[in-house]
Amino acid sequence: MNLFPAIDIRDGKCVRLIQGDYGKQQIFGDPIEMAKKWEVAGAKFLHIVDLDGALVGEAKNLFAIQLILETIHIPIQLGGGIRSLEKVEQLLEMGVSRVILGSAALRDEQFLDKALEVYGSAIAVSIDAKNGFIATDGWTKTSEVDALSFAKKLEEKGCQTIVYTDIAKDGMLSGPNFVELEKINRETTMDVIASGGVSSLEDLRKLKALNMYGAIIGKAIYTGKINLELALKEVTVC
Repeated sequence: MNLFPAIDIRDGKCVRLIQGDYGKQQIFGDPIEMAKKWEVAGAKFLHIVDLDGALVGEAKNLFAIQLILETIHIPIQLGGGIRSLEKVEQLLEMGVSRVILGSAALRDEQFLDKALEVYGSAIAVSIDAKNGFIATDGWTKTSEVDALSFAKKLEEKGCQTIVYTDIAKDGMLSGPNFVELEKINRETTMDVIASGGVSSLEDLRKLKALNMYGAIIGKAIYTGKINLELALKEVTVC
């Protein structure tokens, strides 16, 4: 299983939100320094979110993202406010390895189809669920679209990778939503990256036992509940 240390950027700083609430954040310093730290610890891939971009619908922290790309030597996947083919192309040309589509994948089917057609495996889609339904706009709104149905639709369109986040679990250090993750992983053939609530090595062992493609670790590595180096040794596919 692949581990993705998370770097959420807001106003140029590395932060962690609780359940996606922009009013409840902790600041953990400089995102470039954090990227270097996780690379030194052995990370093979980073998960970066432009939180300002997710909220307003356009990339807002490109300078910090560019500095990260120039500083580290491992690939990154990036999400947050990516809503046009031009932006996807710009980010891939900057050096981003995989672009994660969120709200736009739900709202603009033509954009989603074209992105998957043109960029293939360089596109992932984020399924951010609240009580089983897709949330959008930096998690500030909840749609009437069922998460599993949407996942199956993505598979039919040729999407290869999804990031599944249970918003109620995010930043709570209470464990992932194993039931939903197992269901989506079982009922689709896509690579599923689990996100939200990972708080211990035991959580990671359970996700690995469910044959998850990957897991995103956020708050747990920032607060010291998980030692990234040890976690990588235990659950990473060699």
